[in-house]
Amino acid sequence: RVLDTQTGDPVKTGEQGLLYVKGPNVMKGYLDLPEKTDEVLRDGWYNTGDIVSVDADGFVTICDRLSRFSKIGGEMVPHGTVEQAILKGLGVVEPVVAVTSIPDAKKGEQLVILYDKGKVDADALNFVLAENDLPKLYIPKRDNLIAVKEIPHLGSGKLDIMKLRQIATEAKNKKETTEGTE
Repeated sequence: RVLDTQTGDPVKTGEQGLLYVKGPNVMKGYLDLPEKTDEVLRDGWYNTGDIVSVDADGFVTICDRLSRFSKIGGEMVPHGTVEQAILKGLGVVEPVVAVTSIPDAKKGEQLVILYDKGKVDADALNFVLAENDLPKLYIPKRDNLIAVKEIPHLGSGKLDIMKLRQIATEAKNKKETTEGTE
């Protein structure tokens, strides 16, 4: 079943939602971790953490991971959507940008974009962000654009989400410390 990430209600055909699976091949829980088990299993349904859509023929398309969303002012903002819009605007296909989030006292979270400074020009990135069709909520503050030597990836080739957040948090803390001493 595919459920709305906010309401928990089933989504309509073609709409995106959180994938739950059930069956004899689904794990019964985490060994000696009842709290963790309670987070992912409900009435025998396992929360995969995958955001998917199901077409009219029943084919499932994985669109993103729930961990790659930010909740900003009550809205779920998909990091992958922002990344794809930037890559399209820059005319590149290789992953030269990555979106993450950091805590925000007023809105819950705020977006941060890390970009490969050897492959992306900051002015071009700013232009793409200003000229795309994304909702304003999906556009981070200009000082939340962080140049990095390279986008961190795991050995599997997937984005290193923990490292992205660490870099973003450290950059924000450094900026706040610098502003406090000026």
